[in-house]
Parts: sequence; structure tokens; C-alpha cells
Amino acid sequence: MRDGTRGQNAWRRRLYLPAYATAEAARFAQTKPHTVAYWHYGTGTRVGPALGAKKRYSPLTYLQLVEVAFVASFRQRGVPLQRIRKAREYVATVFGAEFPFAEYRFKTEGVHVLMDAGSVDPDFRELIAADEAGQMAWESILLERFEQFDYEEELAVRWHLRGRDVPILIDPRISFGAPVLEGTGIPTWVLKGRFEAGETLEEIEDDFGVPQRDILYALEFESVKVAA
Repeated sequence: MRDGTRGQNAWRRRLYLPAYATAEAARFAQTKPHTVAYWHYGTGTRVGPALGAKKRYSPLTYLQLVEVAFVASFRQRGVPLQRIRKAREYVATVFGAEFPFAEYRFKTEGVHVLMDAGSVDPDFRELIAADEAGQMAWESILLERFEQFDYEEELAVRWHLRGRDVPILIDPRISFGAPVLEGTGIPTWVLKGRFEAGETLEEIEDDFGVPQRDILYALEFESVKVAA
């Protein structure tokens, strides 16, 4: 096997490694841990959980983390969980994808796939509701989330967790997939640890060579309060 092929396979394997606790996934997607767990294991609905392919109590893989982010976007806009599951299963079947919400084709074709399904399925007709101007409103539900991801080889491989104006991202190829300051590879938890150990912003800035503004972004992301 050529070195380049080995490297490529190693890169893709990282997308499938269990690395994120349920509580972490919930914080990144701005929801609650028990909600994320319910999305994977919920048994109280007539169609079952919205997401699958996760062993109970095991960490999530990066691709599962991406799907959690998209389900969170649906739920924040009030889309019922049973419709999310049905939409995911339909898109997975059409695309032949294990994690359809993490694929570039979902970004470029998913809306149209569900629009087509909506012509014959009441669940999809309700999912793809028309706004007052008569335009399809479904895409607007996910537009902000789509813009948080960079895609390579048809997969969402870099997540700008709080949008592109905030320099915090997850890339499974950097620092074992921990949230980092963009362009540095410095995990946000490292900066949190240094600050909570008593170091000043000036000391951290001098040590790591990053602007205090970015350090403050990292501390805010880690829910650390900094006195004004």
C-alpha cells in the first residue's frame, strides 16, 4: 500500500472513532445531554429514535456529532422528532449514506430530495412548509448550520462551532478532534486550564502567541467567566 493511501485511510478512520461524550456533544450543539441521548435511544415514539448506529453509553464519533448538530437545528425550529427520523431515513436510502446529514450531497441535494418526496408523503409536505411568500422555507432551517461546516471528499470535516466569526473549530485531524483555536491547534480546554490555574490573559498570550481576543473566545466557549 502506498504511503498516500495509508494516510488517507487513517484520516477517514478518525471520523468513525468514538471520541465525544454525550455531554460534550450536547454542549457543542447547544442542547442538553439527555436530549442527545433520547435522539439515539428514545423509545416513546411510534417511529423510534431519530438517530441510530450508536451503542448505549458509548461516546459519539465525529460523524455522529455532525448529525447531532443538524438534528438540533431541526428541533430548535420545532420540527417533530418523528419527521426528522423519517427524513433522515429517506435521504439515507436515496443517497446510500450511513450518516446522510454529514454528507455534502445533503447540503446540495437534500432539500430537493425531500421536496420531491413531499409531493406524495404528508409528513414531508409538513416538513417542507411554504412561507407566506410562497417560497420553500425548509432550507432556511439549516442554512446557518450548513455554513458552519467545511466539506472535503463529500463529508463535513471541519465544524466552526459558533460560526465563522468565532475562531473555534473541530477538525478530527487536529488535537484528536477537540475544539481548538483556528490556525493554532491549541485546544480550548488547555487555555481554560491555564486561566483557572491563575495565569493572566497577558501571560497566556505571551506563552502561546495568540491574541487575547481569541483567548477570550476560547474561555467563553468553555463557559469560563472573565472579570471585566
